[in-house]
Amino acid sequence: MTKLVLWDIDHTLMATGGLGRELWAQAFQVVTGVEMREQASVTGSTERVILRETARLHDLSYDDALFDSFAEALGAVHVSRAAELRERGHALPGAAAVLARLAEQGVRQTVVTGNVRAAAEVKLAVFGLDDYLRLDVGAYGEDGEERPELLREAMARSSTRREDAVFLGDTPADVAGGLEAGVRIVAVATGRTSVEELRDAGADAVLEGLTDTEKVLAAIV
Repeated sequence: MTKLVLWDIDHTLMATGGLGRELWAQAFQVVTGVEMREQASVTGSTERVILRETARLHDLSYDDALFDSFAEALGAVHVSRAAELRERGHALPGAAAVLARLAEQGVRQTVVTGNVRAAAEVKLAVFGLDDYLRLDVGAYGEDGEERPELLREAMARSSTRREDAVFLGDTPADVAGGLEAGVRIVAVATGRTSVEELRDAGADAVLEGLTDTEKVLAAIV
């Protein structure tokens, strides 16, 4: 019986409608004083990795102090532009219904995301998804660089054994992270990766989306 559901956020529960890159670039310029010309790959990565690689692309040095400043700035720009995020982004079809049904069944839910916590909280709140999630036991960009590390952190915080947890994500990196952490993986083809690619990556179950609530619940629970 699943006791904890761990959700990725971007392209699994919601999409920013392109605003995410703008907010990231704004925070990058705030902390570095440099206009972002190019951003490192974000798919399946954490903010620490993205910032380090993006700094390198701009011939800037990286250290933990830069990340701490960036995390604060990124959270602040999400807060200041939350209304714009609500207008341009959206919760993915079926996401709220699945979260609500799992909550009704008493299944604990949280997030495992490369986003910094403040940004994650804004993203979830503007689309009304945060009410179903125990964000205090989640894992965020501040907690590490790689997905397995974040998954282990969330399970430790929630005192959950890996065999009692299931992780939902949309990228091969999510699948690989779940496999390394030893949790069951339900992959959803709601991002840029196809059902076939997610299945080939080794997911335990693959769904086209979250709109068929009963099918999603069966895969999770």
